Amino acid sequence: MSIAVPFLVFLLIGAFAAYHRLRLAVWAAITAVGLVACWLLGANGAATIVAGLIAALIAVPLLLPPIRLPFITAPLLGFYTRILPPLSETERVALEAGTVGFEGELFSGKPDWQVLLDQPAPTLTAEEQAFLDGPCEELCAMTNDWDITHVRADLPPEMWQFLKDKKFFGMIVPKEYGGLGFSALANHKVIQKLSSMSSVVSSTVGVPNSLGPAELLMHYGTQEQKDHYLPRLADGREVPCFALTGPWAGSDATSIPDFGIVCMGDWNGANVVGVKLTFDKRYITLAPVATLIGMAFRMYDPDGILGETRDIGISLALVPRDTAGIDIGRRHFPLNSPFQNGPIHGREVFIPLSQLIGGEAYAGKGWQMLVECLSIGRSITLPSTASGGARMAAIVTGAYARIRKQFGLSIGRFEGVQEALARIAGNAYTISALSEASAAAVTRGELPAVPSTISKYHCTELGRQVAQDAMDIHGGKGIILGPKNYLGRSWQASPIAITVEGANIMTRSLMIFGQGAILCHPWVLKEMKAATLEDEGERLREFDRNLFGHIGFAISNAVRSLWFGLTGAKLGQAPGDAYTRRYYRKLNRYSAALALCADTSMLLLGGKLKFKESLSGRLGDVLSQLYITSALLKRYEDQGRPETDQPLLAWSFHDAVHKIELAFSGALRNFPIRPVGWLLWALIFPWGRRATPPSDRLGHRAASLLMSPNEARDRLATGVYTTPTANNPAGRINSYLQAVILAEPVERKFLKALKTSDIESLTFVEQLDEGVREGWITADERQQLEALREMTVDAISVDDFDTEELRSAGYKREQEENRAVA
Repeated sequence: MSIAVPFLVFLLIGAFAAYHRLRLAVWAAITAVGLVACWLLGANGAATIVAGLIAALIAVPLLLPPIRLPFITAPLLGFYTRILPPLSETERVALEAGTVGFEGELFSGKPDWQVLLDQPAPTLTAEEQAFLDGPCEELCAMTNDWDITHVRADLPPEMWQFLKDKKFFGMIVPKEYGGLGFSALANHKVIQKLSSMSSVVSSTVGVPNSLGPAELLMHYGTQEQKDHYLPRLADGREVPCFALTGPWAGSDATSIPDFGIVCMGDWNGANVVGVKLTFDKRYITLAPVATLIGMAFRMYDPDGILGETRDIGISLALVPRDTAGIDIGRRHFPLNSPFQNGPIHGREVFIPLSQLIGGEAYAGKGWQMLVECLSIGRSITLPSTASGGARMAAIVTGAYARIRKQFGLSIGRFEGVQEALARIAGNAYTISALSEASAAAVTRGELPAVPSTISKYHCTELGRQVAQDAMDIHGGKGIILGPKNYLGRSWQASPIAITVEGANIMTRSLMIFGQGAILCHPWVLKEMKAATLEDEGERLREFDRNLFGHIGFAISNAVRSLWFGLTGAKLGQAPGDAYTRRYYRKLNRYSAALALCADTSMLLLGGKLKFKESLSGRLGDVLSQLYITSALLKRYEDQGRPETDQPLLAWSFHDAVHKIELAFSGALRNFPIRPVGWLLWALIFPWGRRATPPSDRLGHRAASLLMSPNEARDRLATGVYTTPTANNPAGRINSYLQAVILAEPVERKFLKALKTSDIESLTFVEQLDEGVREGWITADERQQLEALREMTVDAISVDDFDTEELRSAGYKREQEENRAVA
């Protein structure tokens, strides 16, 4: 028997044990049995002994704590503490604020898919569904986006009153305080439906139900604060805003220069301990109409009134609008989207300590409070807005592409248009699945720190892509603003969502992987905590347990990455049906590869990794796409594995997998330590990159789903306002689709006859009359073609204006004043 056999057995057993993550003692036992079997079967004795010695040298020191702890673990602990990146208080709070859901499985390298599939399918209560079908539908019927965005630059008074009367501002406020007590899922569904009509309306409703006074009061407010403010917020007596961002501190919220000095002052006729606030805020949504301002500031106590601490830290307070010194500035005008937004200023504005959210006990804990609540708001408002806009754009663009004809064909039949339609269909499907997944996580009681950033970033980015593709397909119809245009304002406003609640560039390059690599990793955070324990013996033992768990984890992921790469992830256990099982196997492969790259990057780069934003961003892209594909598969399972959805699922999945491999490629080709990058490439891509974008054939199937009635299209339209009212041109065009399809054979027959006639110079009505006389069409078919013409005209027509209508009120006023002077 060959001399290489014992070593081959040794390696194969090691690979098998690593792949299945067997304990070290189990590996040692199996290896011993395997080498003894080699010897009994006549393997080279010297080679068998050498292989056994190697196994013993590995196993014995690691299995015996008296040897492992002082001679291996202790030096490694010293090395680890030297390379451990220092965590600022800001980073520490951010890491400890969130919870870990299924995203932790994606970092494991061996996801337990049953954890995902066992999560309950997101459902609304009967009360929540009734609100969606009742007041929410009524509000959409009231909405005239052109009137809001161009004529008034605001919601009409009756709409403001309706929002208050129906408690749209109190959806998250518990019922015991007069609110609706809705789940995060219901909040998501309401924002999604409203955004399909107007992003101004959806943002107006979204902000009070997102990060702001109500959310913070529910978690941290004193009982007195809850009893006073929550009922007033629920019924609209108080309109809230939250003032965080300023000119000198945007995404870097912990560096806010706004400050409050602890002092004595007058409040309601009494001399009390309080804080004098000086602040300069901007970009504050609802500020121009707010009556209650949530304020973030840094609190100082220079005279030691409260104790020995002088810099108390970031604190949060409630400031009534009528407080002396408050200056609500004029409105900002964000890209022709006139939701109420503006600056707030104040100098030495006195409030008592009782106005601190949570009272004096929560002074200095503002950043922790914000981070804990931010993941909730970030999970819902912007992703839901993107979902509503993308769903509506998908169904109306599909209908428009079927109705609009060029060169005698529906423009949706042209391959170039089909490419854009396929992107719209797939991206809308992705956004809807991702936004619902993050809302469902909040509904389950999670604080999804990492999923919220993934959802916010990718929903808004994909939403911008959907808006761009829809505009390209609509052409002139999309760029001419007016009451008939249902796309222009969404296209103008798309960068707003990209910018707010954490700019997307920063979110991608710093937050997704930076937070996920520590919070979601099964060992890293445990090691970091172990290394900081005060008791030396406990520190060594705890670090030892986590360190060797981490080492085994890393070896396993290297083996799994190579195996999956060699086999194309076509083997192995996976859930799902015959259609989706291959998808789960692919995700197993990329999960192992992500864990391997993350471990390698953190080990070799240490604290420098946080400054390698391109690397962090690309690994964050991998994590994001893994989470997105998980959301897609969960949605598919929850909806009963509908066969008609398979082209959308396949397009979205292949698009995501292609992005995963591109991200890995960029990370490995640019890895700071080049030989390590080459080694990782060999482990992850032994045959090179194989994933490709969705094929043209698949794109054609996805695009076709948007251009004809079917169950998949209906599911995509669920949750948006499609009622064909006078104020909903998109709903009208969508309603024409069935009739247009039925009329197409008649239209083809008529046009064919028309080409062989000499009446092409007549008007359309005269041509129809002649067609009936000649017997080309029947009287009923004539009516069908007339209706088709009316629907087509409504679909393609655009608005025009007198110059005077387009001039601003300020310009007109100036002209009148000049004429009066003259």
